[in-house]
Amino acid sequence: MTILDCVQGSEEWAAARCGLLTASNFDKIVTASGEPSKQRQKLLYQLAGERLVGARENAFQNEAMQRGAELEAEARALYEMLTDNTVVEVGLCYKDDLRLCACSPDGLVGEDGGLEIKCPSLPVHIEYVLGAKLPTEYVQQVQGNLYVTGRKWWDFESYYPGVRPLIVRVERDEKFIEKLDAAVKAFAAELEATVERIR
Repeated sequence: MTILDCVQGSEEWAAARCGLLTASNFDKIVTASGEPSKQRQKLLYQLAGERLVGARENAFQNEAMQRGAELEAEARALYEMLTDNTVVEVGLCYKDDLRLCACSPDGLVGEDGGLEIKCPSLPVHIEYVLGAKLPTEYVQQVQGNLYVTGRKWWDFESYYPGVRPLIVRVERDEKFIEKLDAAVKAFAAELEATVERIR
């Protein structure tokens, strides 16, 4: 793993992610069961376009994403208090020197762990707390973080002010990670070929 030391959301961070496959988009290349996603082609064209123009399109930010950005620091502090873990904030983690993919963790924990924070709407947070497990829609991202960083575990936190948080530890799923690795390599090769065809 190679770490780019920058502030998430900064111009440097945005430039580094331009045209790059990241863990937040792994759900667009594989499903939670490791099958090919129907969104793969659209993502391929999106990233190819970003590489060609050298910039990302203005990213849409809905109300939930805005709330997440505002509450993330609060959620991180609560996690540290409840778990006695120290969270280290980093910019971007590349899997290796090939830089085929990366992730932007909400934090790294010790030598073996990491943290993914979500700040959903109140009813969704209640659903997550009652479910008491990693929500299916975040399997690819959390396992993707483990794949990129090589770490052993990742804590998932769902946070909403005034309601108890959900904090669950997720271990590596090596069978899924094997499928993800194959999907990432195939996607990266196709992305490169697509860019060359258009150039």
